[in-house]
Amino acid sequence: MELLKLAALDAEDLTVISAHLQDAILRPEDLCYLPGEKRFLLALRRFDWSAGPKAAPSRRLAGLHFERVLSAQTRGLGPRSVAPDAMPLSLLAITFTPSDPPSGHIEILFSGNATLRLEVECVEARMKDLGPVWGAKARPGHDAPPDTAV
Repeated sequence: MELLKLAALDAEDLTVISAHLQDAILRPEDLCYLPGEKRFLLALRRFDWSAGPKAAPSRRLAGLHFERVLSAQTRGLGPRSVAPDAMPLSLLAITFTPSDPPSGHIEILFSGNATLRLEVECVEARMKDLGPVWGAKARPGHDAPPDTAV
């Protein structure tokens, strides 16, 4: 399996990174804000969705960093979520909302209603696979929305 390297310079690019990182798992201690460098880093164990539904489920270590970060706020990532027996967070989506283009905020949504919000000068992110593949216990599942047809 090839190492994946992606860059995002706009909201559309960020959507591609979000898709590749859907269901990545991490713990709050895998997050690091470097305000002096205007950088935010995440270490993730991403699920390899690109392998296809018939391939054995697998994960690999990946890094994601955002540049030009002015501030970082979290919700639901407090002391309880860093307890040694706490379940890892599952990344659900990464979105960008412009405020005064090209600036805006990037929201990273996690399971359990946890959120990371980054105020950024512009979208500038890079994601890179960092290591070998290992077998995952299972393929993440998603409940289909209820059928609302009458």
